[in-house]
Amino acid sequence: MKFIIKLIKPIIIVATALILLLILYVGGYVVLPEGIEFGASSASKGWSAVATGIEKTDSGGLRIDLIIRNETGDWSAMQAIDGRAAVLTDKNGKTTNCPTVFVRTGGHRVAPGFQIRGFQGGKKSETVTQMIYVECPSAQVSPGSKLSIAYSYVTGQYNYYEPDANKVEATLKVDLDNVTTDVKYPIAEPVEGLIQKSDVEITALNEVVLTLTGITRTEQGVQFTWQTFNPGEYTTYVHIGNPPVVGADGILYGFYVSPDMPSVPITPTGKSAEWTTEVAVPQDVKGLYIMLSVESGKARLFTNYAIDITDK
Repeated sequence: MKFIIKLIKPIIIVATALILLLILYVGGYVVLPEGIEFGASSASKGWSAVATGIEKTDSGGLRIDLIIRNETGDWSAMQAIDGRAAVLTDKNGKTTNCPTVFVRTGGHRVAPGFQIRGFQGGKKSETVTQMIYVECPSAQVSPGSKLSIAYSYVTGQYNYYEPDANKVEATLKVDLDNVTTDVKYPIAEPVEGLIQKSDVEITALNEVVLTLTGITRTEQGVQFTWQTFNPGEYTTYVHIGNPPVVGADGILYGFYVSPDMPSVPITPTGKSAEWTTEVAVPQDVKGLYIMLSVESGKARLFTNYAIDITDK
C-alpha cells in the first residue's frame, strides 16, 4: 500500500498544480509564459488615411482633408491621440507641428473595409457635422511631403466594463503627393459575409431575436422600428443604443452614446416588444448602411452588424 501511495503521489501533485494554474488563468490572476497561448489573433494593418484635398486657410495656414479607412479586419473605433500634434515632414526632413487634428470615428465602431470623411460631433443637444482634417499654421506642402498622425484604436465587440481592453497605439502615415478626389463611399474594400439584409433576424442576449421591421425617411432623417421576440425563460432587455448610419457622402451620422444607455422596453417570456430609434440624416443622402451594436452573449457586451438599407 505504501508503495502505491509513493508511486501516485507525484502524479497527484502535478495534476493539482495544473488544475490550480488553469483556475488562476481563467480568473485572470496568472500571465502565461511567452509562447504559451490559449488563442492567437491575426495581424492587423490598423487604420489608414488618404488626403482628399489640400488648401490654404483664411488665416494663412494649411488644411489637409482626409478620409480614414478601417483596415483592421474587424469592427473598430479610432481616434487621434488627444493633445498630440500631427507632424508635417518635407522631403528634406524639415518638420512642422499641426496642432488642429480632427481625426476619429466619433466613438462609433466602423465596419471593416469601410471608410469615412466625417462624423457627428459637438454636443448631444447640438450636434455638428465634423469633417476629418488636419490644419497646420504657416506651412506649405512641397513634393515629397508626408503627414504623420498618432492615433489609437480598439477592435471587436464593445464591452462596457472593459472598453479599452485591446487598445492599440499606432501612427497614420499620409503621402501628400497622392491626393485622391475620386472616392466612393462608404465601402473601400468589400468583406465577404459582412453585409446583412435589412430583414435579417439577429440572435441577441438570452436568445432573444431582434428584427428591423420598419424604415421610414422623415424630414429630419431616418426612423427605424425594432422588434424583439423572446423564446426563452427570462424576461430580457436588449440594448442596441441609437444606431448610426453611413452613406454615399462618407459621413457617419448619429451622435455617439454608449449603446447600453438609451432605454428599451423589456421583452417578456414568449412575447414581443417594439420601439423606434431615429438618426438625423439629410434627405439627399443615399446608399445608407446601419452600423448596429446588439447586446449579445452577456449583459453589456455588444456585437456589431452592418445592415444594408441602400434601397431606402
